Amino acid sequence: MKIIDRYILSLYLTRLLSVFFILMFIFIIQTFWLFIDEFAGKGIDAEVVFKFLAFYSPKLYPLVMPLSVLLASIMTYGALAENYEFAAMKSTGISLQRALLSLVVFHFFLGIGSYYFANHVIPLGEFKYFNLRRNLAKLKPALAITEGIFNEIGEMNIKVSRKYGEDNRFLEDVIIHEKSPDNKNRVVIKAKRGELKSASIGQELQLILFDGNRYEEIYSSKAVELRKLKHAKVAFKEYILNIDLSQFNNVDLEEEKYTSTYRMQKVDELNHSIDSLETRFRKERVAYARNFVTTSLSNNLEKVDREVFEPSPDSIFNQFNNPIKILGDSIYNKHAQVVRQAKISLEGMKRNLEAKKRLFFTNQKRINLHKNSLHEKYTLGVSILLLFLVGASLGAIIRKGGLGLPMVLAILIFLTFHYIGLFGKNASEDSSISPLLGSWLSTLIIAPFALYFTQRASSDKGIVNFDAVIVFFESQISSIKNVIFVGRKKIWKKKH
Repeated sequence: MKIIDRYILSLYLTRLLSVFFILMFIFIIQTFWLFIDEFAGKGIDAEVVFKFLAFYSPKLYPLVMPLSVLLASIMTYGALAENYEFAAMKSTGISLQRALLSLVVFHFFLGIGSYYFANHVIPLGEFKYFNLRRNLAKLKPALAITEGIFNEIGEMNIKVSRKYGEDNRFLEDVIIHEKSPDNKNRVVIKAKRGELKSASIGQELQLILFDGNRYEEIYSSKAVELRKLKHAKVAFKEYILNIDLSQFNNVDLEEEKYTSTYRMQKVDELNHSIDSLETRFRKERVAYARNFVTTSLSNNLEKVDREVFEPSPDSIFNQFNNPIKILGDSIYNKHAQVVRQAKISLEGMKRNLEAKKRLFFTNQKRINLHKNSLHEKYTLGVSILLLFLVGASLGAIIRKGGLGLPMVLAILIFLTFHYIGLFGKNASEDSSISPLLGSWLSTLIIAPFALYFTQRASSDKGIVNFDAVIVFFESQISSIKNVIFVGRKKIWKKKH
């Protein structure tokens, strides 16, 4: 490696590592504040918190590394241009392309390393983080209760519409299903308000309910009694439930039993999952289409055809001798009933189709998420190389180092790049565009800009050639003036 390559590489790596660790620290602090509610009040030591952040940090790499590369490249090449070091290089015959060569090779290998990082380290971090977070949620039932859905806590399922107050211990619109010894929900409790508070004995939590009712289905071993569907209803102003916390406090934080999310999978696992999901999805659609045609559609059409369109011996054309007969109890009075039945059948078919449509949409979205996760592992390395070319070219053009203008430019470019990527991924999730295009959209858009800026910087030109624009408008204005002058001259000659 030549001295000039070692010099540029050392300058760049110093800035890249500094920017990377600073940004990673900032994002980790943001993550800590994002999950602070899941740590507070659980007696978790610093080691567990550190492990949680360490497991979560690999997810930040696809966000931090491209931004670090963009900012470090603008700062490095901006400083070289600002200090006239590029002018000295060019005087010795070293072009910008030659000055970029060593770092292009470096980012090529960095892109390959990023692929392996995204394929091995990020899925492992996601696996560790996801399992640790699920285990932490078991340490405190109040934090394990999510608003709007049923949450399993011990031997009950609880649903609340809203949590509020200190530590979210006050609840609104509480619905509880208690399990009976035969593992069936025979007890339902509904209350307007509730409060979680510590009990006075041991490891117990009290759930105090206010203004509600308790419904219980009476179980009997006799078949005759079961057919009577006996149940009891009790209204209450205050009702206290004791929840045993021993099973929550005795949680193994090292337990790892959740392994099924697409973010935890490598490339070969994602390919296998995508193939399996698509095969099953195609079979489900074909089976449903055949079943719909053979059962719902054919049966209803045959019924309507049989009852409406088959000729009857009592046809009205054969009953002109007694036209009032059609108002009696004859086949013609069934026409309205058949129409009603057909309408009901069609409405049922429509509801069935809408339900299946939602199910198929969910299945297709799951497949698209797997495909997006697969393509993201490849786009990361390519985007790093392209963002380096954009940053290095802009740094050479603007001739500014430091943290002022380069920081502003880097943030604006990266936010544009990042949100285009988010738009593509969100659009591909609901199949508005293909997952392949959605994952590569931001990379495809930034590629021509990288080539254009590199060409402009190599030619010692600005981002836009304003001189050519000015010359163009000046020529247009002069031509308009000539046309006006010639027209006035002709008018003057006619008058004189």
